Amino acid sequence: MSRIEVIKPGALSLLQDRGRHGYQHLGVVVGGAMDEWSHRCANALLGNEEDEATLEITLMGPSLLFHEAQAIALCGANLSARIGEAELPMNRAVLVRAGARLDFGKRIDGMRSYLAVRGGFAVPGVMDSRSTYVRGAFGGLQGRALKKGDVLEVGGVPPVSAASAARLGDADFIEIHQPEVHAPAIALRTEGPAPVRVIAGQQWALFTDEAQQAFMQAEFRISPQSDRMGFRLEGPVLERRQAMEMISEGVAFGTVQVPPDGQPIVLMADRQTTGGYPKIACVASVDLPLVAQLAPQEALRFEPISLEAAQALYLERERALGRLRSLVRAAGEAQ
Repeated sequence: MSRIEVIKPGALSLLQDRGRHGYQHLGVVVGGAMDEWSHRCANALLGNEEDEATLEITLMGPSLLFHEAQAIALCGANLSARIGEAELPMNRAVLVRAGARLDFGKRIDGMRSYLAVRGGFAVPGVMDSRSTYVRGAFGGLQGRALKKGDVLEVGGVPPVSAASAARLGDADFIEIHQPEVHAPAIALRTEGPAPVRVIAGQQWALFTDEAQQAFMQAEFRISPQSDRMGFRLEGPVLERRQAMEMISEGVAFGTVQVPPDGQPIVLMADRQTTGGYPKIACVASVDLPLVAQLAPQEALRFEPISLEAAQALYLERERALGRLRSLVRAAGEAQ
């Protein structure tokens, strides 16, 4: 079994998959990758099942030592990843030599990178998921972020063959596929506030006309008091037509709640299972990865979209992922 040693842990490096579904009625959060698109693309590049665990790397990346030759892919934020002195290509499958070291440097864009290894990380599942839930101290690697000295094992596939390793020659790494086989990246760098499309929420009508207008036209900034549970936004106060108490209801990834202070909160991967604040909107699924990649103090603005248009965009992105998987399969058969 291949091994990857943690030389430095980084700011917050967590094993994540697509989440822990089917347990919300027991009060267990879904969790999973904040940017599910980048997670799925990294797995797709290696021919993995899309629910294999990847390493979610936040802002300041770890240093990882590969004890054996290993096929990897990195998608999401550009955190200046390199192996030796060479920049590691993003959104591509790469074969790294035994003894190579992966390091990260300055943040270029985005907040979270996703490192996949062929075969996935070999950690036990908890309630049908390998995702790390730090608040509950379970899942992933002992329910916590990586620390120095940890050893991650790779499972599910045989080690890289001697013939494949020989292709490396003296190089620290080589790209596995032809240039056309690459993941379609999300546009993380935008001029001005990031445009985020939203569908009107169940309690949209409870907010004043001025609040509705401000929500769709004003600029909001990500508060430093944001985390994997929710992004608190700083902007105009969104007032209700009248004070009221709500019975708690189910919430989803991307639900935009407005507490009594009038400052909205976008619920993220580690969101609670129910919420009692009115829901002014819900972020379209296709834009959740963009929100997940925003850093504190970065700005966003909301744009209205119909449910039908949001569904069409989601299906279009799913087709793009299907095309990537087809290209990877064809490249594998040609080798």
